[in-house]
Amino acid sequence: MRTILAAALLAASPFALSLSAVAQTAPPEQAATRLPLERLFASPAISGAAPRLPKLSPDGALVTMLRNRADDRDRYDLWAVDTATGQARMLVDSTRFGGGGPLSEEEMMRRERARISGVRGIVDYRWAPDGRSLLVPLDGDLYVAGLDGNVRRLTETAETELDAEISGGGKYVSFVRDQNLFVIDNSTGAERRLTEDGGGAVSWGVAEFVANEEMDRDVGHWWSPDDRHVAVARVDESQVRLVTRTAIGADGTRVFQQRYPAAGTPNAVVDLYVINPETGARVKVDLGTNSDIYLARVDWAPDGRTLYVQRQSRDQKRLDLLAVDPATGAARLLLSETDDAWVNLHDNFRALADGSLIWSSERSGFQHLYRWRGGRLTQLTRGNWMVGEIDAIDERNRRIYFTGNADGPLEQHLYWISYERPAAPQRLTEAGWWNDAVMDSRGTRALIARSNPNQPGQSYLASADGRRIAWIEENAVAGNHPYAPFRAGHAETRFGTIPAEDGTELHYKLITPNLEPGRRYPVFVEVYGGPGTGRQATRRWGNPRHQYLVDQGWIVFSIDNRGSPGRGKAFEEALHLAMGGVEVRDQLTGLAWLKAQSFVDPDRVAVYGWSYGGYMVNRLLAAAPGQYAAGVSGAPVTRWELYDTHYTERYLGNPSIDPAPYTASNVVPVSDRIRDPLLLIHGMADDNVVFENTTVLVGALQARGQPFELMVYPGATHAVPGEGRQLHLWRTITDFLNRRVRDRQAAGGAR
Repeated sequence: MRTILAAALLAASPFALSLSAVAQTAPPEQAATRLPLERLFASPAISGAAPRLPKLSPDGALVTMLRNRADDRDRYDLWAVDTATGQARMLVDSTRFGGGGPLSEEEMMRRERARISGVRGIVDYRWAPDGRSLLVPLDGDLYVAGLDGNVRRLTETAETELDAEISGGGKYVSFVRDQNLFVIDNSTGAERRLTEDGGGAVSWGVAEFVANEEMDRDVGHWWSPDDRHVAVARVDESQVRLVTRTAIGADGTRVFQQRYPAAGTPNAVVDLYVINPETGARVKVDLGTNSDIYLARVDWAPDGRTLYVQRQSRDQKRLDLLAVDPATGAARLLLSETDDAWVNLHDNFRALADGSLIWSSERSGFQHLYRWRGGRLTQLTRGNWMVGEIDAIDERNRRIYFTGNADGPLEQHLYWISYERPAAPQRLTEAGWWNDAVMDSRGTRALIARSNPNQPGQSYLASADGRRIAWIEENAVAGNHPYAPFRAGHAETRFGTIPAEDGTELHYKLITPNLEPGRRYPVFVEVYGGPGTGRQATRRWGNPRHQYLVDQGWIVFSIDNRGSPGRGKAFEEALHLAMGGVEVRDQLTGLAWLKAQSFVDPDRVAVYGWSYGGYMVNRLLAAAPGQYAAGVSGAPVTRWELYDTHYTERYLGNPSIDPAPYTASNVVPVSDRIRDPLLLIHGMADDNVVFENTTVLVGALQARGQPFELMVYPGATHAVPGEGRQLHLWRTITDFLNRRVRDRQAAGGAR
């Protein structure tokens, strides 16, 4: 379940807080301007420029990115910045190319998987290996953009070309059309179909639903570096349950027959083949005799002589790394990861030119880096912190660059270590920020994207030692920056910890208005709470709606319960086979702490969440009737049997084998305990957390005469995109919360 928090808007040591510790005072010479709700959803984006998919050209001379337009925050064009001069120019104007017509259902669903269903214009691109051009998919066709501004159309068909790739040596462009894999020879322009039987339940070269939605695997074919082979997934969904998905829209209802692998039901059968693009000859990779597995990751060795495959068991308690001979398909086992609960997937596998391999493992209890050489694993990083992602490996200097939280769970930084002489990691980014990084393949330069609670996202180019070379997007909140008029009233974010019932430290963040002595304030609690994604107590730019709520007199609070990522395997595994248990208790611990603060009105605490957070709202109201003044539950899971295999079975097991964890974790069986004001929200075309989740709960509440409020969005999937609809969504939420919570008489003080 990829988090939907952003899409829903678009989408220390323990201490007791005193009044003086959180009181905010705007500079007396500046009059704070209140942030209007309407401004949150208008163009240009309130947080300033928000570039997507930053990349460095193969030679490091250019930084490319997708940049949203000032007059349309949801439409993106392709831009390039010269790393020597800092000069920026648009390479592809999305309004000049493409048909601009309706997207195919395949394309819309793929964008939903990537959580970009509301994005228009250019959503992806690829650099050619020679650095002279870029492959740009747009409105279902493919274009090649030169660095001189010329754009050439590569395909012009009624069908949609999906998952376009440039081969490792640059000889071919590959894509999927009508469920088969095609290649175009760049030297001749000749198009060739490499597979024939795609159609119906069979697809070639694409990631199946759960790979795309849950496994962070968005591709289904992989080129060897020398262009001699392409590894291709063949997906057979004939055994996957066919369900009827009704997409109720404002202009009519469409009915889709969709293959959806619900928990406990058959998955797609995924085979892997190695195909010669010149002759079409193919060999099948030996993935073992058990077809009920997940094809997790596929990578090539630098010389193209070995194909590395990660195979995960259906119960996700085992992950195998296989070495495959591309000439025969024969595979041998190199290493395995096992865990009594589950093994998390990662993207940190790297094959080095010397034949050794870099690997990630949580076998120590925290994700760390290892080197495999001669059949032996050597641990490279260690400690009670987590490695995030490898960003580059400099093989000449034997360095690995990676992001992680060695400086504490509230921040993320770029570090390096030597894989020949591992020692403590060296931090390259500035303390006090949350940093992401993109580097060139040799690790010579880094593109850093960072923010903190007082500064919206910035990006800059850095050298390998972390020195900033040039700003790519400084995004300073001054002058005509969209947030500048509201800067004086910006409320600080405070961080702290609260002990859980077992003494585990739980990190929280708190934002308050200017507190008046003796006055008690209403609280807006935002929760996600699920595993894998969605941490909230981090030192990065927050959602501007929090500042709007503070302007309206709310305190905003979030706490990261056990089950959340980033704190190690034991912290995350606390909810194994028991969702709706420990994470609910930890949230209630945070609620008790809140109510004990002298500036909080204990009778005016509301809770809001989306997706897993929506599930949490319902479980919290059921677990503690009368403790929250009201709840807002967006796109909630209410019956885990309705959710997909890979996500749900990882945490709750297979319901066809043991349904008990599902019964205990679901919302509907405990819905008779929900008595507090509740607003349910759902998109009527949601194919992730399907609309049935809400209708099941609605039926249960109605059957016992329990009042609630409901808002549905025709045509909306798991997010509610569009400036107008987002404004409507948050007007609905704030109206509900003001009526039910904020404007009630405060306990022990004036409103």
